[in-house]
Amino acid sequence: MPHNIQESIDLCHQVRRDIVRMVHAVNSGHPGGSLGCTEYFVALYKHIMTHDPKSFDMDGIGEDLFFLSNGHISPVYYSVLARSGYFDVDELHTFRKIDTRLQGHPTTHEGLPGVRIASGSLGQGLSVAIGAALAKKRNQDNKLVFSLHGDGELQEGQIWEAAMYAGSKKVDNLIATIDANGRQIDGDTEDVLDLGNIGEKFAAFGWEVVHLAAGNELKAVIDGLKRAIDLSGKGKPVVMVMRTEMGSGVDFMTGTHKWHGVAPNDEQLADALAQLPETIGDY
Repeated sequence: MPHNIQESIDLCHQVRRDIVRMVHAVNSGHPGGSLGCTEYFVALYKHIMTHDPKSFDMDGIGEDLFFLSNGHISPVYYSVLARSGYFDVDELHTFRKIDTRLQGHPTTHEGLPGVRIASGSLGQGLSVAIGAALAKKRNQDNKLVFSLHGDGELQEGQIWEAAMYAGSKKVDNLIATIDANGRQIDGDTEDVLDLGNIGEKFAAFGWEVVHLAAGNELKAVIDGLKRAIDLSGKGKPVVMVMRTEMGSGVDFMTGTHKWHGVAPNDEQLADALAQLPETIGDY
């Protein structure tokens, strides 16, 4: 596990290389949101969560838990899991291939270490995270539950049923993060279905809200998650509204929704890799 910020910044570069190479290799996958959430995953797994990759089980008793709700950004999830020691980095070669454990959306029946729910059918992850958080309370387990959601995912009604429940039942060992990049598969969120003020909505449902303007700056993400942790355990669930840039790190993938689910061709891959230093070593 990295011991300093520079090691984690180097890891972010390498994870981004993994992402674009994985989706290019099979001409399939979701690079945009994966690139945009790289700092969040590195911060969470390398600086924030208490977890043991070598003794993974589905219960996670005595460990912090993470649930990815917007499962289409699996490339960043798989890369960070592998580079955190959950499975061999070389397995990234199998992404989206026949009989792989690294499906396009995370699944559980293949037994991939690090993954506790199948996700990608948007809107469901917050409900699962609440259930896990309540289980920890019943077990007198003082560790936290983290979840990640896309802002476009907030257009799903189940999210708000879950948000209402968590606020009403004071599920205060839960920290949800919203990847507020303002884009989804069909365009900008404000054009598809305007989300309004996300923080005010969650606050109205009884949540504490942390606003993070710099979701692609590693130190800022670490600090934002630490602020969220400081607010936990005080009678309210916590949500971090994290502003990111879809496609962050690759200039031609930013400023547009078009790289939500499109793989780069050979020339585009070369361009992307030229922008991303190989800091640790490609798989």
